[in-house]
Amino acid sequence: MANQNHARRLFLGCFWALVATAFAFAVRSGVLEDWAVQFKLTEEQKGIINGVGLFPFAISIILFSLIVDRIGYGTAMVFAFVGHVLSAIMTIFAPNFLVLYLATFIFALANGTVEAVINPVVATIYKDNKTHWLNILHAGWPGGLVLSGLLAIGMGMLNERGLLGQQFHLWQWKMALLLIPVLLYGILLMGIKFPVQERVEAGVSFQEMLSEFGWGSAYIVSFLIIMGISQLLTVLNIPAIPLNYALLAALVPTVLFAVWIRSFGRPMFVFLMLVMFMLATTELGTDGWIQDIMGSVLNSRTSGTLFFVYTSAIMFVLRFFAGPIVHRISPLGLLAACSAIAAVGLWCLGHAGTSLGLLLGAATLYGVGKTFFWPTTLGTVSEQYPKGGALLLNAISGVGMIAVGTIGLPAIGTLQDVSYNKAVQTAMPEVQQELVKEVPGLFMDYSAVDKTKISSAGLSEDQIKKLGGIEVATKQGALTKIATLPVIMCVCYLILIAYFKSKGGYQAQVLTGHAAEDKKFTGGIKGPIEG
Repeated sequence: MANQNHARRLFLGCFWALVATAFAFAVRSGVLEDWAVQFKLTEEQKGIINGVGLFPFAISIILFSLIVDRIGYGTAMVFAFVGHVLSAIMTIFAPNFLVLYLATFIFALANGTVEAVINPVVATIYKDNKTHWLNILHAGWPGGLVLSGLLAIGMGMLNERGLLGQQFHLWQWKMALLLIPVLLYGILLMGIKFPVQERVEAGVSFQEMLSEFGWGSAYIVSFLIIMGISQLLTVLNIPAIPLNYALLAALVPTVLFAVWIRSFGRPMFVFLMLVMFMLATTELGTDGWIQDIMGSVLNSRTSGTLFFVYTSAIMFVLRFFAGPIVHRISPLGLLAACSAIAAVGLWCLGHAGTSLGLLLGAATLYGVGKTFFWPTTLGTVSEQYPKGGALLLNAISGVGMIAVGTIGLPAIGTLQDVSYNKAVQTAMPEVQQELVKEVPGLFMDYSAVDKTKISSAGLSEDQIKKLGGIEVATKQGALTKIATLPVIMCVCYLILIAYFKSKGGYQAQVLTGHAAEDKKFTGGIKGPIEG
């Protein structure tokens, strides 16, 4: 009973730590328009601030994955706790865009540290049922999104009644809510004993873990970190690193790593890392923009938040049932099915107009589709590469976060800027000439509509209204273009399914304990916390 209670408390602490990371992600996305007004941000800058909430995640998750077995999971969680508290305070009192950016950077480092701990810990304490329990753990992500969304709406209602006072902006009060789940996970994990990771328990060496990772994976990680540095340079008004230079610069650490390790790594793992670029943008990239986009489509900030809460609630409920599903169709089958459903949902969202019924139907498809992406990918990596330990398990998450942070989220913002400018140029060329400005973007320099000029350009009410309608249409249209990504993902997963079928079928690899063919390995039974 003592062991079961210990596992329960440890799991709940990990669960609430993930809730805290999601909580802040949702609140930051929800107050994006407030920041845009206060700090006068372009759409790409909004994408950058969204992105920096994700890409530093890769730095801490991969760094701590390399050393966490030596410094201890408890020490890592102390770092995460301090980072979360410091980030919240800096954000609330941020005087300018740079401080806001740095606070979000620290927040992302803390988030990466959390995942560097919770994924291997849960995979270790429930190593006979990894995919199932990792899905339940990652129900904490949509759970945090739902909780933050509802509390943010409640905070807005209090503000409308004048109960919050005038000392702080509403977005500052919303950011203060982050301290609730942070304090909760801090209390739950205080003084608790963490388990020995599965790789360490099985006697797999540190060198062998690095060989599983290999220089192929190291190149991808190096490139993305350089892209993150390039983004930081842009924020500091320093010219960004051109894409082709970033690709070449990434070769330097890769060659050094290759000389030391002399292993390409696992080819399928490298393939999954590349697929993770698209997966993360489909899920987190869209989630980072959905409140802003749907708030514009429905002409209501609250409606945009409720839309976000709805899709997150679908994820929260369904992730508790991953085990039985995976047991029937395998992790890769589940990923392929989810990709197809998400593609249909996003395409429909982009074409639904303002019809609430069509939007809800499309949102349901998208919510179901994105539900199992992240945790099932983690389960697949953990099942196929247990010798990779915490490094491979967390590197796949790190790559997803940094890819969407440095490429996915800013690219969605750039897509909206460029599409809006082209649409205005086509429909209102004379107005476009007055409003256009050149933007030094992360990926390329481009022309965009300067929204700050609209009020002072002497436009008529009809022209301003028409500009607003064009902007809403281009925002919604971005979702249709994002739908291409899960289509490609579906093809990739079908290729992997065919590969495993040629080898006799998907089968998990184990280091210690029971055989991989045990029924409980891929779910279908109740775990100790569910019973």
